[in-house]
Amino acid sequence: MNIIKQASYNKNDFAIVKREYQFKGFIQVEKVSLRHRLFGLDQFTPVIHRELIHRPEAAGVLIYDNMQAKFALIEQFRIGAMDDSDSPWQLEIIAGVLDGNESAENCIRRESLEESGCELNELQHLFSFYPSAGACSELFHLYAAEAALPEHGGVFGMPDEGENIQLHLFNYADLTELLASGRLKNAPVIMALQWLNQKIHTIKSV
Repeated sequence: MNIIKQASYNKNDFAIVKREYQFKGFIQVEKVSLRHRLFGLDQFTPVIHRELIHRPEAAGVLIYDNMQAKFALIEQFRIGAMDDSDSPWQLEIIAGVLDGNESAENCIRRESLEESGCELNELQHLFSFYPSAGACSELFHLYAAEAALPEHGGVFGMPDEGENIQLHLFNYADLTELLASGRLKNAPVIMALQWLNQKIHTIKSV
């Protein structure tokens, strides 16, 4: 049975009226005026205005070690979580933005060495998705990979880029509790750990 649901409309079903940049830095903010087709009607919306944040493509990887039954997460200060009621120091998977025409795979291998010191085995692509398509153009490529994890965590990152990253190691046995704890607050880490949880239970049931 084919369960793939195709989009109702495509790029020919909206029209840009005007676009202008409001800010250009590491990220760019653009004001876009557009019209798009309405569901069930052969007509378009009136002109609507949206602010669009442009971010480069990004990629991230969950590193796990079946031999040790452990996985790795990193912790670092995040400006987007500055007003979080618990802490702006977030638990995440290793991730970074693609550098120019760099592939997602090369980005991940580079970031893994910088943020954990780990060399990755074969990469497995899990999902590519828009973390916040309501306002941001970023496309995120999520992977998983096995690696020989160290016995203990440590501090990593590129100090000249303002990075101060703590590597944490977790046992597979802690996974369910961690997912239910409320400590995880970004989509890539939640998606990756749900994938790992399913993988572990599948292996146990075989």
